[in-house]
Amino acid sequence: MHQTVLLLPAVDHLHVQPGGLYLDATFGAGGHTGEILKRGGRVVALDYDELSVKKGQEKFAREIATDRLRLFTQNFVKLNQVVGSLGDFVGFDGMIFDLGTSTDQLMSAQHGLSVYTNGPLDMRLDKTLGVSAHDLLQALSEKQLIELFDEFGGETESRRIAREIVLERKKRGPEAFATSFELANLVSRVKKNRLGKLHPATKVFQALRIAVNDEIGNLERVLPQIIDALKSGGYLVMIAFHEGEDRPVKKQLRAWADEGLVQLETKKPIMPDEAETTANPRSRSAKMRVARKL
Repeated sequence: MHQTVLLLPAVDHLHVQPGGLYLDATFGAGGHTGEILKRGGRVVALDYDELSVKKGQEKFAREIATDRLRLFTQNFVKLNQVVGSLGDFVGFDGMIFDLGTSTDQLMSAQHGLSVYTNGPLDMRLDKTLGVSAHDLLQALSEKQLIELFDEFGGETESRRIAREIVLERKKRGPEAFATSFELANLVSRVKKNRLGKLHPATKVFQALRIAVNDEIGNLERVLPQIIDALKSGGYLVMIAFHEGEDRPVKKQLRAWADEGLVQLETKKPIMPDEAETTANPRSRSAKMRVARKL
């Protein structure tokens, strides 16, 4: 079952006011949305995964019926488009971006995101996207695969893994890497099944997921849209799970602070405490940054 990372600290930093309007830009399993609603806020929530939205519509049917929650099947990169559809919109009182992938999404066999669940090696959370993870493994050169695993996964054995992928597809053609277990097993063999806190193929799967869904590109494109959508005095909460996400967030927040547009509420990122990382090991890499619009 999905456990929302930094749930209470994140919503605490939104300073939810009864009747205020808040954006949950990454709805997922609805943890942050549910807590905001519990505190009396109204929520506009976005998720480009149709399955997550469908579950959310069932879970929050009453709140949707009473217009306390508006749930869109939409990528947050379309923030301006969503705002334009709200009619009497005058700004959000707070905005939260939890950039992680929910456990439900990771473990869904139909997405092929997990090293532990076998399914088609697709990884597209938005099915309108044209290129799957399988397509990338078939099309990218050995050099491009190395760069991908290095940049988005921080994989230290990217060269050996890329070489084996190229050899395998030469042997088997388009049938190679049709499923998530095929790729997970190949990476495990290359790394001699060394087990630690992470499955041997975790970083390779992360890199492919980020590339397929253009996660860093979408984040960089939405950041400039945020400041105009946030009311003066409103709070922005950003939760990143790896350096590729945290770097552009930190850079943008500092730029806004230098321009006098925001006040940084956290000098250093807030991270999960020992109790949370013990209960939910997936939370250990989370970094939360908070700013208030001036």
